[in-house]
Amino acid sequence: MNRLAAFKHISAQAARGELAFPTNVAASLKLQQALNDPDCHADTAVKLIQADPLMAARTVAIANSVAYNRSGTQISGVRPAVQRLGVRTLQSLVAALIVRQLGSTITDPALKTMASQLWEHTAHVAALAQVIARRVTHVDPDTALFTGIVHEVGGFYILSRAQEFPGIMDGYPEDWVEHGEVEIGRGVLRKLNMPEAVMNSVEAMWEGLRALPPENLGDTLLLANDLAPVPSPLHQPPGATTRAGARTIDFVVGDGTLDDILRESDEEVKSLIAVLML
Repeated sequence: MNRLAAFKHISAQAARGELAFPTNVAASLKLQQALNDPDCHADTAVKLIQADPLMAARTVAIANSVAYNRSGTQISGVRPAVQRLGVRTLQSLVAALIVRQLGSTITDPALKTMASQLWEHTAHVAALAQVIARRVTHVDPDTALFTGIVHEVGGFYILSRAQEFPGIMDGYPEDWVEHGEVEIGRGVLRKLNMPEAVMNSVEAMWEGLRALPPENLGDTLLLANDLAPVPSPLHQPPGATTRAGARTIDFVVGDGTLDDILRESDEEVKSLIAVLML
């Protein structure tokens, strides 16, 4: 099967909801479903997270990050971490775990390198989206963080399937964009029961149309994606390694500028990225 036929085959499966996830994703999906329940009590969330050592460690780490620890008081337990973060942020952490687990079964060195770069890009986008939401667009920062985490989930899915179709990720990124990104991305997001606002914002990024200054969640995601210093390996020409030129984007925000906000928020962004990269 050639590359384009393979993209179309996986896209058709995604459209039908026939998605093959690694086995370690199943437990995380159950945790996500529990946290999505509006009746989920904090005690239930604590017990679910304590049952997963990796999730427990990440929950405490992000609760102690600059972004969420305004007082500077360090905590060491899951319960106070859950109380500080709230269910919305926990949903983002579980989403991050699911996205990373999609790439955990990859053994091919080239694909592993792509997955690693894609996650680094994702962490930057998520952290930047949270800051831009809070300081610029004034949309919900938790939703912006969550959307940044899942915006490339279709890419992680195709990388998790790529070993079944040798050579599918060779060549130029336009092939992925044209023949797989939207259909596969949409299918995976639906399978993960993403909220409509998140779905719409990711689709806005695929369309590539945004306002400057940004106005809504879709604009927030697009700007964060443009500003991320690490590019997605699924959208960059061969040999390209940085997007430093995007850092020239600037505009007035109140009494300051976007550049002022990014410099003021640099420690916060780095703290969030460090936690997501754990």
